[in-house]
Amino acid sequence: MNRSIDCHIHLSQRPDDMLRRYAESNGLRYALDEVLAEMRAHGVEHGLLLSPPMESGGILPNEETLDLCRKSGGVLSPVVTVEPTKEEVKAALELAEEHRKAVKGFKVRLGYVDAAVDSPVFGELYDYAEAEGLPVLFHTGDTATSDGSLVRSHPLVLDALANKREGLTIVICHFGNPWIDDAAELIYKHPKVYADTSGLTTGGGAYGRKLAEVLASKLSEAVYYAGGGEKILFGTDYPVTRHGDALELVEMMDVDDPDRERILWRNAKEVFGL
Repeated sequence: MNRSIDCHIHLSQRPDDMLRRYAESNGLRYALDEVLAEMRAHGVEHGLLLSPPMESGGILPNEETLDLCRKSGGVLSPVVTVEPTKEEVKAALELAEEHRKAVKGFKVRLGYVDAAVDSPVFGELYDYAEAEGLPVLFHTGDTATSDGSLVRSHPLVLDALANKREGLTIVICHFGNPWIDDAAELIYKHPKVYADTSGLTTGGGAYGRKLAEVLASKLSEAVYYAGGGEKILFGTDYPVTRHGDALELVEMMDVDDPDRERILWRNAKEVFGL
């Protein structure tokens, strides 16, 4: 297996974290040493760490994400999650400025928060990210909770933002699944819009293998549509998707080796300055 960079990892050491309980039910302790061991075992050299949602409905504080990255010895780099209030945006930007050498981007939880992508509350975030060359990652597609908003998390909501802010680097998390074709159009149309493969497979079920085959086919078609693999980033959404499953999905794609290498690590290295 070629080396790879995971552009989407969730990790928490808090006992009330619902994602930790999900991981434990699948045989994981869901601690820092676990994810680092998982990465080593699969040849993943670097990862981006995002704040997971908590059982309370909020997020793991960004300061704790930064602390976990420091403890990783440089294997993990932080992405600052930005919630839609004036105070939270200000705090996120101050944290990014204070740790500007460490922070590699921002995350907006479209579909989970009570705000649309074009909400004025995000204006200063987009200004800062565009000026500093930091990508903004957006949750898109299916939501893990039944009360999430698919209208706000549909990938096509990013089209107007990309039109308005041509200098802003945008990452479509989860490839907009199930609207993968729409995400493919966005990465084809906009020079600074990318999509990641995180969280697409979630542990199997009766048709787990068939679903992986369908997803690999759709991702391959996205590469053909975009004219190459330069706009696609490897990710897991760990522990929702394990590294072995995420890497197997990329291996199943019907693309040439140079594009597979771009997807696995070259693109992320360039986009996030790793």
